[in-house]
Amino acid sequence: MAKLRIEDLKRIQEEVKGTVNLRDGHYRVKVTVHMGTCGIAAGARPVMSMLLRLISEGGVQDVILTSSGCAGLCSHEPMMTVEVQEQAPVKYTRLDAQKAERIFAGHVMGGKPVAELAFAEGSETTG
Repeated sequence: MAKLRIEDLKRIQEEVKGTVNLRDGHYRVKVTVHMGTCGIAAGARPVMSMLLRLISEGGVQDVILTSSGCAGLCSHEPMMTVEVQEQAPVKYTRLDAQKAERIFAGHVMGGKPVAELAFAEGSETTG
C-alpha cells in the first residue's frame, strides 16, 4: 500500500468536508480512529484509509470520521471508537483494514456492534 502524503490527506479532507455538519448534529454515527504515535506505529493509517474509502465510495453522508491521539491503551492499538446516536460508544482494538471494513458494515452502517471485535462498551466518564 502506498504511503499517504500530506497532499493526499488534504484532498481526502476536502472531499469529505461538508458532507456532515457536526455543529448541527446532522450525523448518525461518529467514528474516531485513535492516531497517536503508538496507533500509527501499530497500523492505524490503513484503518483510517479503509474507512475514508468506504465513506467516499458509498456516498455516506451521515457519518463523521475523526481522529484523536492515544486512548491510553497502547498495547491494544490500532483502535477506533464508534458512537451511534442514542447508543453507548464501543471501542474496537487490535484492528486492521479488514476488521475496520467489518465494523463499518456491521456497526456503522448496520447499527449493531461487532461483538467479537469489541473491546469495551460505554463511556470513560464517570459524570
